[in-house]
Amino acid sequence: MIKAKNIQKFYGDLQVLKRVNIHILEREIVSIVGSSGAGKTTLLQILGTLDSISKNFNSKLLINNTDVTKLKEKELAKFRNKHIGFIFQFHQLLPEFTALENVCIPAFIKKTPKVDAEKRAKELLDFLGLAKRYNHKPNELSGGEQQRVAVARALINNPSIIFADEPSGNLDSESADKLHQLFFKLRDEFGQTFVIVTHNQELANMADRKLVMVDGQITT
Repeated sequence: MIKAKNIQKFYGDLQVLKRVNIHILEREIVSIVGSSGAGKTTLLQILGTLDSISKNFNSKLLINNTDVTKLKEKELAKFRNKHIGFIFQFHQLLPEFTALENVCIPAFIKKTPKVDAEKRAKELLDFLGLAKRYNHKPNELSGGEQQRVAVARALINNPSIIFADEPSGNLDSESADKLHQLFFKLRDEFGQTFVIVTHNQELANMADRKLVMVDGQITT
């Protein structure tokens, strides 16, 4: 599913990632933990193709048997839209759009017909307990509801991999627990692979595998 070899990242003279190697299997839920500044989010962004690997280090990044380092910008954007979903701590919902419209955005980018996109979005919102929230804008939803809309948006194109960056960091404990359980339900229902950066030890320990980052390297 994901094979990363010798991943290095420099910002000027600062080396953030130091020869990271990682192999993530299909349908696996992997958590990545570590102190602030350890390189967790940078690694997640590189694995999710939102950031690039520093060049000239014989690095490789294979996702679904595709070497994404060899894709041109437009090809990479198309690959990302088709194969990868993202869930962020602060939801990143567009405030002027309804829940239904927010969920549909990646499908519209993929040029999915509107009727098909809305049908799929409603199915996901129903599955996530948001059947009565189609036409509510983000400021009319609770934090937990906003995060579930973000989950639906991540799933709309049926991606094989979901990357989540502190997905429960902005939620109360009850909503966070429900979100954590949801990830496993989604894996069982839809077969996605999850890579989750988190400070929440409960979520980290629930994962199939927990990776610990220290000073730009994976130690376990």
